[in-house]
Amino acid sequence: MDKTLEKILGRWLKQQKSACGIYLNLSVLFGVLTGLALVLQAYLLASMLQGMIIDSLPKTQFMTEFYLLAGLIVLRALLAYGRERISFKAGCLLRGAIRKAVLDKLTELGPVYIKGKPAGSWASIVLEQVEDLQDFYAKYLPQMMLAGFIPLTILAVVFPINWAAGIILLATAPLIPLFMILVGMGAADANRKNFSALARLSGHFMDRLKGLETIKLFYRGDSEVKAIETASEELRSRTMSVLRMAFLSSAVLEFFAAVSIAVLAVYFGFSFLDHLDFGHYGVGLTLFTGLFVLILAPEFYQPLRDLGTHYHAKAQAVGAAEALMELLQHQNQAQTQNQNQNQSQNQNQADSTEHGAKPLMSLAPLTVKLRDVRVCSLQGQPLIGPINLDIEAGEQLAVVGPSGAGKTTLLNMLLGFLPYEGSVLINDIELSQLDKVSYRRQLAWLGQEPQLFHGSIFDNVAMSNPDMSEAEVYALLDKANIGDFVRQQALGLVHPIDEQSAGVSVGQAQRLCLARALGQDAKLFLLDEPTASLDSISEQSVLTALQQATAKASCLMVTHRLDALKQASKIVVLDNGAIVQQGSYQALFNQPGLFRDMCHELPVGGSLDEGGQ
Repeated sequence: MDKTLEKILGRWLKQQKSACGIYLNLSVLFGVLTGLALVLQAYLLASMLQGMIIDSLPKTQFMTEFYLLAGLIVLRALLAYGRERISFKAGCLLRGAIRKAVLDKLTELGPVYIKGKPAGSWASIVLEQVEDLQDFYAKYLPQMMLAGFIPLTILAVVFPINWAAGIILLATAPLIPLFMILVGMGAADANRKNFSALARLSGHFMDRLKGLETIKLFYRGDSEVKAIETASEELRSRTMSVLRMAFLSSAVLEFFAAVSIAVLAVYFGFSFLDHLDFGHYGVGLTLFTGLFVLILAPEFYQPLRDLGTHYHAKAQAVGAAEALMELLQHQNQAQTQNQNQNQSQNQNQADSTEHGAKPLMSLAPLTVKLRDVRVCSLQGQPLIGPINLDIEAGEQLAVVGPSGAGKTTLLNMLLGFLPYEGSVLINDIELSQLDKVSYRRQLAWLGQEPQLFHGSIFDNVAMSNPDMSEAEVYALLDKANIGDFVRQQALGLVHPIDEQSAGVSVGQAQRLCLARALGQDAKLFLLDEPTASLDSISEQSVLTALQQATAKASCLMVTHRLDALKQASKIVVLDNGAIVQQGSYQALFNQPGLFRDMCHELPVGGSLDEGGQ
């Protein structure tokens, strides 16, 4: 990994630590208290052994020290337990905050951006990579502070009684972080590659699960098994590479810590044998001094060894942070491009909010005006336009055209998920200046692919207003022509809906989504093939329900159904991203053009196109 990028990721990780609250500081405080208790424990133990072995004092004289020593052992255990609990809590808060930020960002970017990656890749980011930040905040960051404080504290008490031992400790201490850095240089890059392999395997496996029936239908099972086996082997290889580095770093750190302690033990051994006579300020070397320093020596290196052990957590977090930082700092092109385009207008608006976003509150149907609008992809490529179009308050507008003409693209732009050039006025306010939350509360959207969430039928239908009564929910279900189906279920409104709308058919899911849309007090309906999955009888009742629901709202409907077109106030025909015709159904049918050609290709009641964009 590029060192500049690694430093940027490290800074970004440290910037997120505020989410840990006070728990991170408490973890450090508990570690400091543990270090101080350790020094006092070594002092008591060395004093007792000096008195009983060298000074031949009775054991009863050291009862106070014995009780203090026992109390310190219990205190250290409690501090260690408390520190682990507090550190875990800090990591939990951080993971919760990052996961919320990721989900909020995905909500902001919208479905167009999300569909750019397989579902398994997003699952890897939201679950695996966020989870791998835990040890960085729970262990590595607190240990960084303790790795400086505890050794300095031990040096402060060792130097006054034996300067030679202090110099040995001071001289050998840098060996551990030095080799920790050398061994861990490639750890971050190895972790990053491991996360990339995991994301690819997750996305590949999820996509194959979704298309399992298609794979079996075309006898592609064996080849897909081999592809998954190859991706799994890549992940195994990269995982073992990461583990190899982790074990290697631990072994190297233990070796150099042991060598450093051995050097100190050799010094005291030769000093007690009178082969060395320096370091004790001329007062003689006592058993107390030797024991006190030797007891503290392992604890002097322990924070540095722990830091080396947790350095793998840092490498793991840096590897995970790349995708997280890229996502969280990703600019929503649908907003930034529009805001830059209208920056001069924003500066002159006194009633704009802090970020130039204006709330939209309306009791009447919304008006929409498009002036020389070009809609672009998230990468900046033009998709449709220029378009000039008006939707008056309460008007029912239908958009038709061949597959790929840009109909769904137009809807995504109005929902705020795609950037545009030109002017889009909602109630005479530029769309880029609107507060998206208040704006979307005025919308009701129904797409080609019905989306239900894990829960009950009641939960899904009453999503916009959880305080709805059962009678109100049933009324919405009846309008969507699915009330009888719900009443036939043993659990009624509590009938469970599983992931991917499991438990109901596609047509039933579409009608449940319609009931949910009808329950919103929307001022603008955006409908993308709302009857695509319904039979002709259900279609008629749904269209009637939509006509009643949109009587007090504006509506833009993308459809290929002739029956729906006859109910529209105005029809707009798109072809290759441009409006080629617009007018009433009868007027367009009577004049030569694309609309009449599409109508003549199909029987009455048929569909203009089986696909659509």
